[in-house]
This record gives sequence, C-alpha cells and structure tokens, in this order.
Amino acid sequence: MTSNGFMGPPWQMDWALKAQATRDSLPEQVRKMIDAARAELVTAKDPYFRGVETDADLPAGMTVRPLRSTDPKGRHIFFFDHGHGWLIYDFVPRVDDPQIVVDEVFWQ
Repeated sequence: MTSNGFMGPPWQMDWALKAQATRDSLPEQVRKMIDAARAELVTAKDPYFRGVETDADLPAGMTVRPLRSTDPKGRHIFFFDHGHGWLIYDFVPRVDDPQIVVDEVFWQ
C-alpha cells in the first residue's frame, strides 16, 4: 500500500472468458509475447501509462495508448509484437482490490 492508501503493483489481472480463450488458442510464441505484455502491465506503477513518454521504458515493440483520446482514464490498448497484436483492458483502481481486466486479445 502506498502512502495515500492506494494499493500499488503488482496488480491483479482478470481475463474475460473470450479473451482468455483467444489467448489460449494462439501459438506458443504468441502466448509468450502476451505473457510478457501481461508482466509489464501488472508491474507498471500506473497501468494507464499516463503522461509524456511514460511507456518509453517498455521493451521494443510494446506501446500503450488510450482507446479513445477523449477518455484517458478509460479502456486502453496495449500493443505488442510491433503492433501485430494487442490487449484491450480496463484498470479498476479500487482501494482494496485494484485490478486490470483484459477484455480482448488479438494477434495477426
């Protein structure tokens, strides 16, 4: 817990059933990339990567953006594999049990 009473990383992560099924159906090398993206998300100080160049420390080929620029605290998209895949997620910043919820997984 941080000094302001807010829990910090590592965050909990939950997957929508369809997102989990999609992840499980992908080839092993893609699942490993998704697992690497997951590791970056659950350990990020701010899972929304707010501010200028806050995702600059992500490994090559990974970036994070709001799904809608008009809603910076809403759903976000985490690109991996240089944009060939992504996770769409929400961060629920509850004091007692904050978590990341992955709604969609895609890879082409």
